[in-house]
Amino acid sequence: MARGNQRDKAREATQKKLASEKSKNNMTGSEMQREKEKVAAKMREKQAAGRLSQYYDLEYNC
Repeated sequence: MARGNQRDKAREATQKKLASEKSKNNMTGSEMQREKEKVAAKMREKQAAGRLSQYYDLEYNC
């Protein structure tokens, strides 16, 4: 039965580790909002670049 105890101990350690990882968000609401806006701006730039390259590919492949 030693294995069962080892399994239980490992499960407890893993749950404790996961619980500590989940609570690592130290940003305030305004910091979180700024970060989301920064990421959204990068995505908009990437999407615009993708649309432009698509437009030029269609234009020059005709």
